[in-house]
Amino acid sequence: MATVDMPICSSKAAAVSNMVVHLLSQYTGRGPTKARTYFNHDVVTVILQDTLTKAERTLVGNNHHELVLSTRKAFQDTMHADLVAGVQEVLGREVVAFLGANCVDPDFAVETFILAPAPD
Repeated sequence: MATVDMPICSSKAAAVSNMVVHLLSQYTGRGPTKARTYFNHDVVTVILQDTLTKAERTLVGNNHHELVLSTRKAFQDTMHADLVAGVQEVLGREVVAFLGANCVDPDFAVETFILAPAPD
């Protein structure tokens, strides 16, 4: 099955990126320095870079990767409703699933939103 990119303008992609960065900043005290949002049919993926706080970077430097990853997972779980609501507001589409993952070395995070099928 082939996929077709959604006709979503770059301003909406920027709005999703900005919303995710803003929420991460609100919840963790520091937002990522780079964010890019990609759309493909019913999938929205936000790639974030340089997400870790100074304290988290210190923990990673002392081989506490799992502690940082579990804390980041807890933040994603806590932010779930706000992230979903933000994407739905920007795109005007229902989000049916949210998935997130983090990598601490290198410092990347991915937030993925699965959208309900677009009305015909």
